[in-house]
Amino acid sequence: MSASPKAGGRRFQLILIKPSHYDDDGYVIRWWRAMIPSNSLAAVYGIATDCADREILGSDVAIDIMAIDETNTRVDIPALLAKLRQHDNFGMIALIGVQSNQYPRALDIARPFRDAKMAVAMGGFHVSGCLAMLDGSAVELDACREMGISMFAGEAEGRFEAVLRDAASGQLAPLYDFLKDMPGIEGSPVPFLPKQYVEHTMGLSTSFDAGRGCPYQCSFCTIINVQGRKSRFRSADDVEKLVRMNWTHGVHKFFITDDNFARNREWEAIFDRLISLREKDGIPLGLMIQVDTLCHKIENFVEKAKRAGVTRVFIGLENVNPDNLAAAKKRQNKITEYRKMLLAWKAQGIMTLAGYILGFPSDTPETIRRDIAIIQEELPLDIIEFFNLTPLPGSEDHQGLWRKRVEMDSDLNVYDLEHVCTAHPRMTSQEWESIYQEAWSLYYTPKHMRTLLRRAVATGVPLGSLVKLLVTFSTVVPLEKVHPLQTGLLRLKRPSERRPGMPRENPWYFWPRFVWETLRKHAVLANTIVRLMVAARAISRNSASKDYMDQALMPVGDDGDETLDLFTKTAGGDAAVTHIKKVAGLTRGIKAA
Repeated sequence: MSASPKAGGRRFQLILIKPSHYDDDGYVIRWWRAMIPSNSLAAVYGIATDCADREILGSDVAIDIMAIDETNTRVDIPALLAKLRQHDNFGMIALIGVQSNQYPRALDIARPFRDAKMAVAMGGFHVSGCLAMLDGSAVELDACREMGISMFAGEAEGRFEAVLRDAASGQLAPLYDFLKDMPGIEGSPVPFLPKQYVEHTMGLSTSFDAGRGCPYQCSFCTIINVQGRKSRFRSADDVEKLVRMNWTHGVHKFFITDDNFARNREWEAIFDRLISLREKDGIPLGLMIQVDTLCHKIENFVEKAKRAGVTRVFIGLENVNPDNLAAAKKRQNKITEYRKMLLAWKAQGIMTLAGYILGFPSDTPETIRRDIAIIQEELPLDIIEFFNLTPLPGSEDHQGLWRKRVEMDSDLNVYDLEHVCTAHPRMTSQEWESIYQEAWSLYYTPKHMRTLLRRAVATGVPLGSLVKLLVTFSTVVPLEKVHPLQTGLLRLKRPSERRPGMPRENPWYFWPRFVWETLRKHAVLANTIVRLMVAARAISRNSASKDYMDQALMPVGDDGDETLDLFTKTAGGDAAVTHIKKVAGLTRGIKAA
């Protein structure tokens, strides 16, 4: 994106880079087509475009904006340096939305630009979280100071133009700290990426946040300490604007990144507007949202989600043991509501995905295996995404360990929710790592995937979409050694992009091995695709499939399903049922009186 300055004017080069991170072999994780679009990149691009349109650097200065998501686009540093030299180094590199596991890679990207005396700024959850929860120097923030990288903490709405002006005048400040002054986002520039960037994602999808902030206090979460606990929202007008902007480019699939859209007080107005765009304007919206486990109790929420175009819903299930949930301060999750909530989504034919955390204090390999079996038999979930409990910088968990000087892994690259970063009271690090790898194969067995297909036919979940996700989630961890959310289509590598400090491989060895590995992986993928498609076809053609029923799909009984293993295999589960009975008895007594 660029604007034309007046004759004789200058062109400020703004290069927005969302870094990836390194895999276990030290190579940048990048794909021909990546799975998850970056909302941070879209948000800052929208803000930067607004700054360019308003000519905040003066009418004689145009702002040229380039966006690079390294998960799907190579950061060609020599080419970028050459581009900047063409404009007398009049510009800035902005490292966008940098998470803790991306921080080492972000520093490596920044280094050659700083060596060339270019202005570089960095923002995101790592910088903001460390400044919010630690002493301002912990967790390698001094590396930014030593390199001369400007740090940005907080949110960019209404603030980014000051950074651009400072960069243009050669006076970029060491720190911009807005953590104690969260902006309202209603009426602000909406997240947007031109189609040329969106085309690098699978399914031509993009993302936006309809709200920020969270009222809950989960100890493993960084959002409450970076975006605050006071919720802020975009209006239905804002959402319609961004939908129409994307639709003009043929983009109609969105991931709404709100950590919990069900707690967005504008949810109904937004859904009503999206329903109108679908049913009256004919925009074929496809949405994925994130919600909590009590969303089904909000009147009309699930039904309107379906009409608005929601096809997938991600639920922060986290665990089925109430003792673990209490230890993480996630008391809002009530396991007695899990089945009711999931069945409500199933009744609308919407695919359910759940996050499940391994490594809570009472977890052992044996309890994890037991709980996965319970989920398979008793919860109507489609996809489970396993994560390791990770003390992310910016979370209360990390702050507590840091204050107590408990040992944590010093390599931020592994703080990606799939590596073990600290000790566990009941498992060795090796046991924890092993059960994390095993969890994927335990859940995604051929037998259980066929069960998931049968449930899909019985509940109206689109089989083709489910098959795609089952292929991804059952194969990526063993094949690519990365979490499915970090995956994409066709892994790309270069010998020159290996992590500094690791030996550069000989191209004559690297490329033949890379080609062979790629062919082998895709052979496994092809086999899995064929096997699941054959099973899906057979199940869909079976007339009895629509009447399929198992324990997970059974309606919740009058007794609240209190005899299920979900409630009887843990002390916390038994206590949860006892509490529900007590509340029900008191309620009946009050009504009778």
